[in-house]
Amino acid sequence: MTIVGFHASHEQLPPSRLLRAVAHAEAAGFDAAMCSDHFEPWSVRQGHSGYAWSWLGAALEATSLPIGVVTAPGQRYHAAIAAQKIATLAEMYPGRFWAALGSGEAINEHVTGDVWPAKEVRDARLTETVDVIRRLLDGEEVSVDGLVRVDRARVWSRPDTAPPLLAAAVSSETASEVAAWSDGLITVDQPREALRDVIASYRDAGGPGPIAVQVHLSWADTDEEAAAIAHDQWRQSLVPPHLAWELDRPEDFDDRTADATPEEVAGSLIASADTGRHLAHLAGIAELGVDRIYLHHVGTRQDAFIDAFGEHVLPQLKESAR
Repeated sequence: MTIVGFHASHEQLPPSRLLRAVAHAEAAGFDAAMCSDHFEPWSVRQGHSGYAWSWLGAALEATSLPIGVVTAPGQRYHAAIAAQKIATLAEMYPGRFWAALGSGEAINEHVTGDVWPAKEVRDARLTETVDVIRRLLDGEEVSVDGLVRVDRARVWSRPDTAPPLLAAAVSSETASEVAAWSDGLITVDQPREALRDVIASYRDAGGPGPIAVQVHLSWADTDEEAAAIAHDQWRQSLVPPHLAWELDRPEDFDDRTADATPEEVAGSLIASADTGRHLAHLAGIAELGVDRIYLHHVGTRQDAFIDAFGEHVLPQLKESAR
């Protein structure tokens, strides 16, 4: 059966409201949760960016849900510190925490003042970072001197079993490349054939573990309101991935999408008041062999969304995915 989870977007709400939302999601029937890990929001309009790792401890304590995070170790987070914080959460909440690792975006990583590397360098750095994290989670003392530099690091407080380290990938090329080191894959919703290709590329390359898909959607009382919400809060989705990795200020994303219409934004996700339409779309994703679907309502009113989907979408989606 497909697990249906709630996505907590730190770019859009203060962490206190997100904490209440994830507890509400558990009560409404969501099976799991995940969150983003940003230093800055995508847009000035979104206006938030709480520290994900503080929030994760609170969310794991406040609920009984398995919870994960999509994060980018290597620049903003040193590999040894990434391993330490992953180990701490996994030790406190065994079997309930996972991290998905990606090569990152300039909007979050530029704050270190270091040069933002080319994509191929970022990918190579991620591979080295994952190796360091795994070795530290296994209890080794690690010293390396490559794209990642570590001097005699050791993580002392570790879980009995290391948590899953998934890979975050958008393209089929990246999905194939990360299969060698990952315990699963998380990607984003995209046109059906493209999504099918990402999943197939990961599996064909020997990728193990669960396939997870994060689905951005907009729901409201009317279709017009749902489209307006998406246009206000999620128009940066129109920026193509190769450019989204490189822009380093929320204002840059706002400038790039200043002329976007509500219709254009609504074309990049399902923006509808009809929960049946959302259900049909999500059931189609589950049919691809997806193990986990994380729902992200791109609006800031999460309570109404959670209640509506808890009643009209989750039971039917879980039943159809059996």
